[in-house]
Amino acid sequence: MPRMEPAGEVLETVRAALEEDRADADRTTRAVVPDDRKARGRILARAEGVLSGVAYATAAFRLCDPAVELEWLAEDGDRVQAGEVVLRCSGLAAGLLAAERTALNFLQQLSGVATATARMVAAAGPGLELLDTRKTVPGLRAAQKQAVVHGGGRNHRRDLEDQLLLKENHFALSGLSYAETVRQAVAAAEGRVVGVEAETEEQAIAALENGASYVLLDDFPDDTLAEVIARLRRSHPGAVIEVSGGVRLERVAHLRHSGADRISVGWITHSAPALDLSFGLERAAGPS
Repeated sequence: MPRMEPAGEVLETVRAALEEDRADADRTTRAVVPDDRKARGRILARAEGVLSGVAYATAAFRLCDPAVELEWLAEDGDRVQAGEVVLRCSGLAAGLLAAERTALNFLQQLSGVATATARMVAAAGPGLELLDTRKTVPGLRAAQKQAVVHGGGRNHRRDLEDQLLLKENHFALSGLSYAETVRQAVAAAEGRVVGVEAETEEQAIAALENGASYVLLDDFPDDTLAEVIARLRRSHPGAVIEVSGGVRLERVAHLRHSGADRISVGWITHSAPALDLSFGLERAAGPS
């Protein structure tokens, strides 16, 4: 499939990963594989999932062999089945071997994020949005947040500059009351979104009454959550209500009936299992 070549942040991220792996100093390949040996290979899905990370895997192969030929049979966001070939490639054996682990690491990890997101989105149903968090692997935030989108989720704030989000530690350190802290943040926001974390119904009411763009109900018990949200809806029609804290797949079915607008989930980026993919190589016709 034709596609844009990787550039910018993708190349920088992949280059750092290849340097970490010392891809230019593969002692094993140098010892047993001739420099001019040609090879062809394929990446195979060994489990059902949603693909993500194509640009990162492409960059790994290109940086190790600029002349490598890549034929992607699936795109980011595509659902793949166990046994499905997602990539066919050919080029210098040394380049393919040097790129193998880095390409798979990106593809498996990001596809795992996309797959976990897709499963949660399906469980949430159309009335409950699923958002990611900043609980990402260091250095992979942009990639993981894109993987969330590939899985059908939405991105929460990208970084600390993106919007204001008052949490427990801000309230502990502000030296102000809960309501005063919210008012001060809203006054300083310069038009930016101001989210406010609430641990009690009283805090949620105070947040909404003092200008919060949305309120984040953190670790509220499931047996009272729907009642709390219903009361907030009556007192503050149009309020945007988010639920967070301990959200796992098995809990989403309950949350879809809670009345919340959205849920934010750290698990999809910090703990989602990698998608099982394999990379097989064989000799190709050409110099040996």
